[in-house]
Amino acid sequence: MTDDPRWPRAKAWLAGDHEPEPVAHLGVVGVPLGLGSVTPSRCDLTPAAVRDALGRFSTWDEPEAHAGTERPEPWKGFDLRSIAARDLGDLDVSELEPADAFEPIRDGAARGLGGADAVALLGGNNAITRPGVHALGLPLERVGLLTFDAHFDLRDTGEGLGNGNPVRALLEDGLPGKNVWQIGIQPFANSSAYHEVAHEAGVSFVTADQARRDGVEEVVSRALTQLSFEGVEAIYVDLDLDVLDRASAPACAGSRPGGLNPMEMRAAARLCGRFGLVRAVDLVEVDPEKDVADMTVLAAASLLLAFAAGLAGRAPTA
Repeated sequence: MTDDPRWPRAKAWLAGDHEPEPVAHLGVVGVPLGLGSVTPSRCDLTPAAVRDALGRFSTWDEPEAHAGTERPEPWKGFDLRSIAARDLGDLDVSELEPADAFEPIRDGAARGLGGADAVALLGGNNAITRPGVHALGLPLERVGLLTFDAHFDLRDTGEGLGNGNPVRALLEDGLPGKNVWQIGIQPFANSSAYHEVAHEAGVSFVTADQARRDGVEEVVSRALTQLSFEGVEAIYVDLDLDVLDRASAPACAGSRPGGLNPMEMRAAARLCGRFGLVRAVDLVEVDPEKDVADMTVLAAASLLLAFAAGLAGRAPTA
């Protein structure tokens, strides 16, 4: 790959290339948890794959295009190097079951959050979400959870923890259902039993079709605002890549036709980055061995960059 000093790469940014006086700080932790998946996968390979994919992105966030020949004012974009990233590497959890990985993930995520505006966890499967939420270090009644997912993740926990039940496990831990919003729920990807669990717990959810009709950015803004009205002190965002349409996420075992598209999810990730109560985000459920033309891994990398770029425009959270 040709190096051009006038085309700085996002991979170098993650490795520490940033401006002397950054406007925000992002911790990054690889969480290569692969065991405990409903469908066996190699999600443990994803943190390395996402880091490598960043070499194909620049740090320049282009402003929206404008018609005409004159530059509008202000004519500016955003260079991601205004954000300082601190990559703590990968946690040693690739051979652990989710129950055994709880403390290492919780403590590793907490270290990534230390001194940062937010932490990004590069999964791994969706079982990392439960310890990630606990890493915020708050009583669960003061935590909000926003998931982007085709599934409720409310499977029974009686047979053990896994990627199909992190939300159920958190509810059982004491997370109030009213503090949970789920966006991107797909038809024919869940069950009536788990729909009833969500309903009875007071979970708010928006289907992929409804999000598309109302506008994804509008729905995300509504969810973040409503969670802030619930009095939460921090919000955890779970970006399960199977929320994407199958055509854009062939590396996700749970992706289905009719999901959201990468452009919608990039806007959603940027909005979450901007919202001051959001302290953590994870990117999960990608199996690089199943990918086609790296499209899912590239989508995951782009969501990480969009979230990071959002940090520069953090909205007040009174």
